[in-house]
Amino acid sequence: MADPERTERRLRPAPLLFEPSEAATDPEHFFDLESIEDPRELLARATELTLAFRAAQERAVEFQALAAAQLADRRRFDRLSPAAIAAEADWTEDYAVKMIEFGQTLPLNDAP
Repeated sequence: MADPERTERRLRPAPLLFEPSEAATDPEHFFDLESIEDPRELLARATELTLAFRAAQERAVEFQALAAAQLADRRRFDRLSPAAIAAEADWTEDYAVKMIEFGQTLPLNDAP
């Protein structure tokens, strides 16, 4: 079952504002943080972004695990071996096995 604190944190990440394409090409530009002069405001916004990226990363890992579990499902005629999943995801085979096992515990795995 999902950790309630983790679920609550996931519901409240800072909004990730999409940057214009010209800003994305500037390596010094990052979500307009460089333009914030007040250190308290900079700390607050940088912290919001850190939490948002962390929440996004955790959620993405859950979806990776879900996909790995579905690809390895014995009920699939085209199921993949842990080695094949590892190769596709650029993981070690041991890590693929752990991700498959984790994905099997996720509630979304029961969806048809």
